[in-house]
Amino acid sequence: MIDIENLSANFTGIPLFENVNLKINKGDRICLVGVNGSGKSTFLKILAGIEVPASGQVRKQKGIRIGYLPQEIIDFENHKLFDYVKNSLYLVKQITKEENAINSLLAKGIELEKNADLRERLARLNSLKETHNYYALDSEIKKSLIGLGFKESDFERRLDEFSGGWKMRAELAKILVDENDILLMDEPTNHLDIDSLEWLIGFLQNYRGALLIVSHDKDFILKVTNKTLEIFNGRINFYKGNLDEYLSFKSEREKTLEAERRKIEQKRKETERFIERFRYKATKAKQVQSRIKMLEKLEDVADEEENKTIEIRFPTPPRAGAVVVELNNISFAYDKNKVFENISLKIERGEKLAFVGPNGAGKSTLSKLIAGRLEPTSGKITYGHNVKIAFYSQEVADNLDFEKSVLETMTTAGSSLSEGRLRSILGAFLFSGDDVYKKVKVLSGGEKSRLALAKLLLSEANLLVLDEPTNHLDYDSKAVLKKALINFPGAIVIVTHDVDFLRGLAEKVLDIRIGKIKTYYGDVDYYLSKKFYEAEATPKQNEREKVSSRKERKRAEAELRTEKFRATQGLKNKISELEEKIEKLEEYKNNLEHELGKSEVFSNPQLAKEKNEAYKKTKEELESAYDEWSLLNEELEKLELEFQKRFELLKN
Repeated sequence: MIDIENLSANFTGIPLFENVNLKINKGDRICLVGVNGSGKSTFLKILAGIEVPASGQVRKQKGIRIGYLPQEIIDFENHKLFDYVKNSLYLVKQITKEENAINSLLAKGIELEKNADLRERLARLNSLKETHNYYALDSEIKKSLIGLGFKESDFERRLDEFSGGWKMRAELAKILVDENDILLMDEPTNHLDIDSLEWLIGFLQNYRGALLIVSHDKDFILKVTNKTLEIFNGRINFYKGNLDEYLSFKSEREKTLEAERRKIEQKRKETERFIERFRYKATKAKQVQSRIKMLEKLEDVADEEENKTIEIRFPTPPRAGAVVVELNNISFAYDKNKVFENISLKIERGEKLAFVGPNGAGKSTLSKLIAGRLEPTSGKITYGHNVKIAFYSQEVADNLDFEKSVLETMTTAGSSLSEGRLRSILGAFLFSGDDVYKKVKVLSGGEKSRLALAKLLLSEANLLVLDEPTNHLDYDSKAVLKKALINFPGAIVIVTHDVDFLRGLAEKVLDIRIGKIKTYYGDVDYYLSKKFYEAEATPKQNEREKVSSRKERKRAEAELRTEKFRATQGLKNKISELEEKIEKLEEYKNNLEHELGKSEVFSNPQLAKEKNEAYKKTKEELESAYDEWSLLNEELEKLELEFQKRFELLKN
């Protein structure tokens, strides 16, 4: 499907990867890994045709359709959300262009019946619509937008009304609905909550095309990919196994490389000692020169990421009281929009809590209330004895001192630590070499977030409140942070959708929905299993409670049939009415097409204009009717499937 031949790329003259040769086949599901700055995003952009390689070429199968999701979008067309997604689709653009061309010719008085080419184009257009399920597109767009967390009330909102994260979801919806052969996605989960993430996982698991994904969300990657591409030491290596199998290989490779490094280092020291010992002896001059040449030829072994072996611990915080913070009947509202009402919550010393749930439900708001960044509208927040809070969010990252360097930021926060120790911490968060001397004002958003997290590690707080701390971290940086948090003796509140990060860390999960909080007294896997069980088991339990005997089952089935009739009859009537309307519109449209081909019509400009306007209006009404018919049929199918499941549950 895609052949990559002798591909090389560089950044400001520095090679990222060279002489890459590989093939991406139909249906491949690939994870692309590598340290930050290794060229992952560049590789995706080259495949998408956005950037040009330094050398080599990318051969693509004729007619291949590629969907590309960047990490961030800079420019976007400011349309209404629904229109923005629909008008970006390849099929819609293709059909709209063709229809406009045909209508333009008809408006000029071209005879439809006598013009074989025009008739053929119309037939091809209708065939294209049927083949690609054109009239169900609106329904597919709606499903994707809702799956990604939008509400129907958002569909008519303009894009500039949404935050950057929601705009990225709109971009994601565009490539999911389009009929692409391969999806290239750069960190697609960064702006998703746990509900929309689960929806995306389900969508991609059923997706028939190829996938090439860059993501630091391990749980997500393991569920949707089964092969791995690695950018390492200027090369791109292919592994048939999934991410876990690759990481196992990587660990073994590091051991081998470390043994080789030690061997070379020993050889270097022995050679240097020989040179030093016999440098000034004439009888050994030849051997010394030979050793010098040998020393020059000794090459360094490629190193894995330095932060892999770094272990960081928080400073020992002061001991807090048994209850760190208590919320009593808390309510909060932004203007007139209520977020919480009469919420009570107690966090004890050493507890590690995770806040999960859909975006907009109030997870970040609750974290800010706990951290004291917001005041409740009503109710009381009580902090325990000796409580000291450290809070992290994107807002905190944006409030760093822009005139300080990266190292100065850390020195100010942790003046008791040596520069070497501070540089080690920064290395764990991907600041190496001269990066530590960069001013904060020149850092990217992701770099500022990593610096704010690194600074947090110097805090002597006994309550950490972290809002999406892993968005800009790679696997190793997340591992460093996670280990530090596991060993942290104080209390932690984490808002995140990163399931793998929460494993082994969170001991209690709070599922936050609009105005409601449900506590799960277990880890994230317990939470996920309970949520799945609740979703699957509740309807079954409810049905079984109704039928404890055969007689009751018969009665329940009769009631269910009546309920089904009442629930579906109205829809069936509407569908029947629509089908009659569509039939009449089709007949009227055909008549207009016939009339537009008559000489007495196209020779009369005024009459031709009237007929063309009527034709256009009829087409629009017809498309609208088809859209409504498609939605109603989908709703009916969904209802009938639901009732079918309920009938099956009654029989079991």
